[in-house]
Amino acid sequence: MDTSKCQALLTVLEKGNLAHAAEELGYTTSGISRMMSSLEAEVGFPLLVRSKTGVKPTADCRTMLPTFTQLATLGESCEEQASLIRGIEVGRVRVGTAYRPFYDPIAELLAEFSDAHPGVEVDFTARNSSPLVRGIERGRLDLAVISHREGDFTWTPLLEDPMVALVPADHPLANASAYPIERFAQDAFILLYPDEESDNSRTLASHGIQPNAHNTVLELRDAFELVAVGLGVTMINRVYADVHDERVHVLPLDPAVNISIGIATPAPGLSSPAARAFADFAMPRLSRVARKLSRQAARG
Repeated sequence: MDTSKCQALLTVLEKGNLAHAAEELGYTTSGISRMMSSLEAEVGFPLLVRSKTGVKPTADCRTMLPTFTQLATLGESCEEQASLIRGIEVGRVRVGTAYRPFYDPIAELLAEFSDAHPGVEVDFTARNSSPLVRGIERGRLDLAVISHREGDFTWTPLLEDPMVALVPADHPLANASAYPIERFAQDAFILLYPDEESDNSRTLASHGIQPNAHNTVLELRDAFELVAVGLGVTMINRVYADVHDERVHVLPLDPAVNISIGIATPAPGLSSPAARAFADFAMPRLSRVARKLSRQAARG
């Protein structure tokens, strides 16, 4: 089976649109369409449900996705191995993180790695943890710094990060030793990342709390500002709570909730040579970044 067709299928499903996938891969739309038809003929059943709004996988396609992902990854790895044998170092490393404190360190690592390996392309993306995990499992990412999820990938823990409450300075509990987590159902709550699974939503759900949501925001800086002007409270990861604003108080939760942050990489045998080289290069450095963040959090 042509592994390039498998990679094209994964791109089509990621984009949800043949034209967007064609643009990503450098094909024409008709060329991608013929490639998908050829792959469907090869496996003997439809893989895509086509509509005016885009494409979706059939049930049979979803069953085959792990195999298509493995084939695409192995095809890419084979090309890289052959290039290494020929003395030409090429490849692509795709890295993501869910946490802003890791943005700059990862960007610096990618730049340093790219300088040392100029034939290797590097990509960086920032998303919440759940879509990054799907990227790892589908062969679209090679390394991601995320909160712990279950799945078919390798997990390397970095730090245990407590969730904290942000409250305005005039809140009745502003100077308390902790913020009762059930109070999120009472106080006006500023909801971060609506309609996305995040550490916030998972923490609230695990405690059976329906927050009293009064405002929704997509950026942390907006949540900080709304708390600062007294429009409500919110919850964030402690790694974000380096607050130097007397209008906002940071409180630990009661009961305490710790989020395990770590590195997700593909299951053994599914990483390309370039991805393995980057992981070996980056993981010790990311561990040092995590230790620094932990020390900062401990100092409060």
